[in-house]
Amino acid sequence: MRSIKPLFSRSVKATAIVLALLGLAGCKSIGPRTLPRDRFSYSAALAESWKDQMLLNLVKTRYLDLPIYLDVGQIVSGYTLETGVSIFGQASPQAMRGDTFGGLSASGTYTDRPTITYTPLTGEKFLQGFLMPINPARIFSLVQAGYAADFILELGVESLNGLRNRPITLGSRQKPDPEFFRVLALMREIQDAGAVGLRIEAPTNGLPASVLFFRSDKIEPAMQAKIAEVRELLGLTPGQSAFRLVQSPLRGSAGELGITTRSLIQVMAALSLGVEVPPSHQQRKLTPPIPAVPVGEEPLLRVHSGSTEPVEAFAAVAYEGEWFWIANDDWKSKRTFSSILFLFTLADMGASQNLPTITIPAQ
Repeated sequence: MRSIKPLFSRSVKATAIVLALLGLAGCKSIGPRTLPRDRFSYSAALAESWKDQMLLNLVKTRYLDLPIYLDVGQIVSGYTLETGVSIFGQASPQAMRGDTFGGLSASGTYTDRPTITYTPLTGEKFLQGFLMPINPARIFSLVQAGYAADFILELGVESLNGLRNRPITLGSRQKPDPEFFRVLALMREIQDAGAVGLRIEAPTNGLPASVLFFRSDKIEPAMQAKIAEVRELLGLTPGQSAFRLVQSPLRGSAGELGITTRSLIQVMAALSLGVEVPPSHQQRKLTPPIPAVPVGEEPLLRVHSGSTEPVEAFAAVAYEGEWFWIANDDWKSKRTFSSILFLFTLADMGASQNLPTITIPAQ
């Protein structure tokens, strides 16, 4: 009978090698290696889920349905790595009958168990931020930050010193003031020339005063003429360069610029007018009728609809058996849609710490 010594010698060597490899693997934490993957994967997933939620709520607003917002409060990812090694064998002396054998087995288990906590956005703070008009200074702070003045003012302002924007009320017969859009076009040119700005002055009646001002130094005569036209259209004091921002639907007093800003619910209602209602939903009368958009006027946001899921879209959701999406090559709609996030942030409508949360272990 063969000697069992060489057999076990080889087994011992193999065991030592495997144990050494497992030991080296155990000495290195798996946490740091998951960071590059998880950080970008979760951020991409959060961005996509936010877009889908916001688009669905825009569509629901067009259908007079109830919009619901869930915020991702916390993401906790747990990883488990378990390894095991076993050695088995049997040795039969030469004087006895039986088989001689040896063996080695190894096992490993890797578990990824994330826990995601959702916080419903509701309560007094949310409703106040959702229903109250956005502070005029915050609207103009976006202009100062580089957002196109004509775009951000059309999106977030209802009136400028009495000049009215397009109405957002369903079935409204009120016409916008052409002078309002002329002011927006001029403000865009003045902004591009660096001739307009916003500053905070000493408190008035306990509150800091936000002041919109026009520059006069190193400004070309043609641009100065456009600033003068803005003053004339808005009924501002001729030659005055600084105006205090006040929340008012009427023309402000001397040295004031009266502004009526929109609330977030008004912004959502205005943008929902750009949702295309499919013929099947029109036949079922699922949405209230709205006036057709005049020729030559483009909505700030255009949402397409169809019976099949789009192959490529910036954002797409299903609702009432139909698909709604924003085209990936429609940069104007993409800009408008992405700006809603900044308006939500400016409205300061975070969830209360005492609200209930939904925690879902995803396995």
